[in-house]
Amino acid sequence: MATQHLPGAGEATPPRPGGAAAPGGRGSRIPEPPGTTSGTVAKIVTLGLAGGLALWGAFPLISAHAWAGLAVLVVVTAAIFTVYLSRRRIPLKYLVPGTLLLIAFQVIPVLYTVSTAFTNYGDAHRGSKSDAVTSIQSASVKQVPGSAEYGLTVATRGDPATGTLVFLLADPAGRAYLGDAGGLHPLSTSQASVSGGRVTEASGYTLLNLGQASTRSTDITSLSVPTADGAIRANGITRAYDGKASQHYDAGCDCVTDTETGQVWKADNNVGSFVDGDGQRLPQGWRVNVGFSNFTRVVTDSRISSHFLATLVWNFAFALGSVLVTFVLGLGCAMALNSDRLRGRSVYRVLLVLPYAMPSFAMLLVWSDMFNQDFGLINKLLSADVDWFGGTWSARFSVILVQLWLGYPYMFLVSTGALQAIPKELGEAAQIDGASAWGRLRRVTLPLLLVALSPLLISSFAYNFNNFNAIRLTTDGGPFPPSDSSVGATDLLITYTYRLAFGGSGAQFGFAAAISVYIFAIVALVSVISFRRTRRQEEVYA
Repeated sequence: MATQHLPGAGEATPPRPGGAAAPGGRGSRIPEPPGTTSGTVAKIVTLGLAGGLALWGAFPLISAHAWAGLAVLVVVTAAIFTVYLSRRRIPLKYLVPGTLLLIAFQVIPVLYTVSTAFTNYGDAHRGSKSDAVTSIQSASVKQVPGSAEYGLTVATRGDPATGTLVFLLADPAGRAYLGDAGGLHPLSTSQASVSGGRVTEASGYTLLNLGQASTRSTDITSLSVPTADGAIRANGITRAYDGKASQHYDAGCDCVTDTETGQVWKADNNVGSFVDGDGQRLPQGWRVNVGFSNFTRVVTDSRISSHFLATLVWNFAFALGSVLVTFVLGLGCAMALNSDRLRGRSVYRVLLVLPYAMPSFAMLLVWSDMFNQDFGLINKLLSADVDWFGGTWSARFSVILVQLWLGYPYMFLVSTGALQAIPKELGEAAQIDGASAWGRLRRVTLPLLLVALSPLLISSFAYNFNNFNAIRLTTDGGPFPPSDSSVGATDLLITYTYRLAFGGSGAQFGFAAAISVYIFAIVALVSVISFRRTRRQEEVYA
């Protein structure tokens, strides 16, 4: 029987057929496993979508001359293709999607909010200075003797109810024009058909009938087509005129002059408005950087500072109260159902979780009706006539009660899980040492629970600190003082900010963004302090 010769120490391993080195031998390289067909298809589809989205986003950036944004888009797209076309960089293939989503949905919105807080961005300050000049001149347009008239057909590039409106105009000679915010553009006979003094067909546009145009009469009236010395405005639904502007901008003096009255408004680039000698501003302004004025306004404006501080105190009370009452009730229910001797625990637990399974926005509206003074269920059950939302403290008590009903099931669930994770031997040992039921709860159960539940309580506080729906859908921030409707007794900072941004007095997005930054800083500070205390607690009970 032949014996197999094994290479000894110092002898080279004989080469394999084809010259391949033995696995693990000197100079060997383990081949990478070939990709599966499904993996290759998924990679092609993913990269195709990424390339398509990049191409789709590039054209608007190019048309807007946003070269910085275009450069970022190119770099990100190139990085994605580099990572996923390479057989290496395995960790990056898992990190890139999460990182891009984090930047897109967290970092960019935060940075945009912060940047907005340093501007006067609002209803009267949305665009550039040139946009403001165009708006001022268009708003002063009037029809004068000899003004050219057109047959008007209102059209849209999209849905008749929501699409962007344009004017399809026909002059007395039968020539067709397209009028939009960019000006007047002639249309050839192949692009539009004119009949009866009006455009009856236009390629690429949906013509509105009289009924559809009537429903959008406000949009039609506000649309102006700028011309050299005025603008074309609608005169009803079927006619338009080329009016003359009474207010003109002079670049030499950087001012707007009213040709009828002679009044002059000079540009103030610090506030982004045209201002006359008496300090009166034209309603149309432009967006400028105002530095820290929005932040200091919260402190220096006595009317706003008093509202802000009072709302902040109630905001803390609401968030802490909501967390405290829901945790106490949820923990109590969890401890009551934690006994092995209790029968039907599963049924009880399902019943207790039911409020958590219902849509919160619907339940908030139901609770709002239940607190109604005239036909609310609560007053009927109590045979009372209490205006729950009419008084400051009754309204605050009501919203805390609503939060208790909505929030205790969550606390019940997390407390049940935490209680089941605590070894029963600890409680039994404490009982043998003579500890009472209250002593076991205070010295054993509760500290161990807080170690596990503190992060959840902190996140619950942060959520309730910005719980917009809880106030908006119940009290809407009320009751309000008779002299001021800008802030109510139950307003949180987030609802106060919403009212500033979208209130009836006009949007103040820059100021609202500054308050949002304050809110972010407050919640972040409270969270950092709480997590530090939680870490110390974990070290004690580790």
